Amino acid sequence: MAPAGLLQTSLIWVAYGVAVALALAVAIITTFTWQMPRERSAVVSSVAIVSLTSLLATVLLLPVDIALVSSTASATLGAKKDWATPQRVDEILLTLKIVYYTLYSLDALLCLIVIPFAYFWYEEYDEVEEEEGTATLGSRFWGALKYTLGFVLLVVILFLVGFFVPAAGNDHGKHLDLDYFKRLLGANNGEKALTFSLGLLITLGTLLYILYTGAGFALLPVSFIKSAPSISAPQLSATTASALERNRELQRQLEMRNAGRPEGMSQKDQRELDALLREERTLVRRERLAADARGEGHSAIFRAWTKVQAVFRPLKLLGGILLLLLAILVWVSMLITGVDKAANSLCKQHCGYILGHINVFQPVNWIFVQSAKAFPVDYILMALLVLFFFSSSITGIATVGIRFLWVRIFQIKKGRTAPQALLIATVMLALMILAINYAVAMLVAPQYAIYGTQTFCVNSVRGPEAQPDCREHLDMVRPCSENFSNPAAKDVCTPTVMSTFLNRVTFNWPVFGAIDFWAQFAFLGVFLIVFVTSLFRTPRLNLNEIDEEAEVDEEEGLLASTSRRFGATWQDITGRARGQQSSTARHEERDGYGTNGNGSGSRT
Repeated sequence: MAPAGLLQTSLIWVAYGVAVALALAVAIITTFTWQMPRERSAVVSSVAIVSLTSLLATVLLLPVDIALVSSTASATLGAKKDWATPQRVDEILLTLKIVYYTLYSLDALLCLIVIPFAYFWYEEYDEVEEEEGTATLGSRFWGALKYTLGFVLLVVILFLVGFFVPAAGNDHGKHLDLDYFKRLLGANNGEKALTFSLGLLITLGTLLYILYTGAGFALLPVSFIKSAPSISAPQLSATTASALERNRELQRQLEMRNAGRPEGMSQKDQRELDALLREERTLVRRERLAADARGEGHSAIFRAWTKVQAVFRPLKLLGGILLLLLAILVWVSMLITGVDKAANSLCKQHCGYILGHINVFQPVNWIFVQSAKAFPVDYILMALLVLFFFSSSITGIATVGIRFLWVRIFQIKKGRTAPQALLIATVMLALMILAINYAVAMLVAPQYAIYGTQTFCVNSVRGPEAQPDCREHLDMVRPCSENFSNPAAKDVCTPTVMSTFLNRVTFNWPVFGAIDFWAQFAFLGVFLIVFVTSLFRTPRLNLNEIDEEAEVDEEEGLLASTSRRFGATWQDITGRARGQQSSTARHEERDGYGTNGNGSGSRT
């Protein structure tokens, strides 16, 4: 039976490897989608990708943890499998613990040292000094290191506090004579230091999680439902053409009114003409944007893809409705668990509101427990749930922006995010993912996250070393929970490493547990407010924002086109343009605003 157990555990780890590879792909896509193309930095991009991958790998380790401990026991009979000897179970838990502590330590180092260093490394870059040759890599490295030393000192202080300060939960543990709580107290000083540091980071992340993830959890499904454009490309083209015709008519009237005047055009009329010319350039740019959206000037494949997107837009609407139903289901499940813990916790705020067993039907937990019987269905569902929380956090950051109180410091937009903003957003995502980790394990699916599908048999034991036999008494099989006193449960029920780690944080430092627990109700409140508001708010068409994005795209196209630069150099050498005229000139003639010396188009 040992080879069967080895094969099962190996398949679980292979599934985790595939999930980490997908997490790497998600991190790469997220980084390059949001980063500003003109200001990309290899260091910033690499740090962001590694950080996001590590954080997603940490969260995606939870279903692996659950699957491994669940695989050691038979959910039907409530007994350990033949191959799951105590030594084999200890090896599995040790491997999980090593992977967890490695990832948690890496997450802490990335958030507190590596990302700040990358931020200051980018800030130390000076284009003028780089061109003059006065800046060196050594001076830049030392400049970034000086500012990072403060964060290094913070990490040292956190570990020293966690190492030497006695855990507050020890006093309450004396009054809880349960095997589960004894395991929470069984930690050395090194583990205490790590749990204290991660507990503080989880609590800080929870504050961000309330605002950003709570808002994004409601906005992401609504954005899919309202994904239809505020104005269609044909409508934008028609509206722009009408405004352009009116603009040019006003210019013609000004020119005719001032024609033949020896003193020239008055200052008032000149200012009005200049304003009309600026508006004309904006309208022409908007007209080109509408033409591009309709596929004009592009290949047949591009035009076909544009049509396909419009045809399948209802599927995006359907996906938004499904996400909305999922968000509501998760919201209801979290509310049920929160109320259950607040009312029926074994030791309330003294142990982070640990719940002995679920007293009310909780839909998400039930779905995971049932799907865990057919691995990897539960793993796929958990991965999708984690990615939903992760995407909601990104949506929240993009909507709210990076702020200090009410002042927006950086704006997060696709293709418009500065490197500094990307690094700060990565730290925020790192902290929020740690908070998501707590929320999923402690409120979204608490029983599934702690014991998976493990059960134990309450039938009487026939021998001193024999396991209880429920093959003929399946009604005597009970699900594992924290509040067990049956000796059979002690031998069968093995808690997951992550749940033990999180409960150890909240049990040994109750202040972290109380803040993290009650913050979940604030999260539910933010979701409800944003959801109700977004349902009744009508999307507004912001043409100024469209114009600004079109102008930036135009500038980036001019700056980023290497082939155009080489073409311009060759034309300067030969002294003549390629073809009869440039594409820009053809556009300007078609649009009717070429320059004639004074910046106005010649019209008759």
